[in-house]
Amino acid sequence: MSLRKTVPTGGFRTEEDDYRRALGRFLAGSDEKAVTHAYLDRVVAALPQRRVLLDIGPADGTTTRHLAPAFERTVCIEPSEPMRRALRRNCPDAVVLSDPVLEAEPGVTADLALLSHVLYYVPSEQWAPTVLRIMEWVAPGGLLLVLLQNPGNACMDMVRHFTGCRFDLGELARALAGAASGPVGEIALDTLPARYTSSCLSETVAVAEFHLSLPPPLGDGTPPPRDSVEEYVRRHFLTPEGGYTIRHDQDVLRIRRPEAG
Repeated sequence: MSLRKTVPTGGFRTEEDDYRRALGRFLAGSDEKAVTHAYLDRVVAALPQRRVLLDIGPADGTTTRHLAPAFERTVCIEPSEPMRRALRRNCPDAVVLSDPVLEAEPGVTADLALLSHVLYYVPSEQWAPTVLRIMEWVAPGGLLLVLLQNPGNACMDMVRHFTGCRFDLGELARALAGAASGPVGEIALDTLPARYTSSCLSETVAVAEFHLSLPPPLGDGTPPPRDSVEEYVRRHFLTPEGGYTIRHDQDVLRIRRPEAG
């Protein structure tokens, strides 16, 4: 199983530069990075050690670049070649591995591991095994943070409307809590507010189509017609001022590895 985001729903594949451009368009209109980075700064400040940062699926490395100066060493696992090119530009000192996560051997124990917006592309039955694999690379007392959009936000309502997809970190938390003791200790779930805003209908429709590129569990993966997406955007995201707003609050699952001994 690979963490490559290669399902072509909506016409985007991370193995192509189109995906990176679409992601950049979305983030340019969102406060997600600012909110996320402020949250991560608080998490990092509370860590007992800051030796190794491990970022799994860091995409172009924007968040990696923000966090890396707080750590002595940074290791990234990114299977997508276009993303690795951008990642190496943004984080030239990071060790970058191209292996899928279940095949990777990073050779580190991380004080902070980050798995941000990757599990959309992993079958739900593989979520817990993937996280347990990553927890083997987390140092005693260290943290793994898993980020996904909150299943009840407006963006995910749209994804569910068109594709039937539902992604819920609460289900993963319950699965991990029921697992046998081992690398998983304390588990907590936080929610971070985030919103995309734009004055342009065509840009908002393009951002909506980007989110609809998440792989659906049902059907043949054919993207919805653009006019249907545009109608949905007009109906659900148009503001009284004439602009467009998409709420896309994020959930963060914090998983601590128990201290040794």
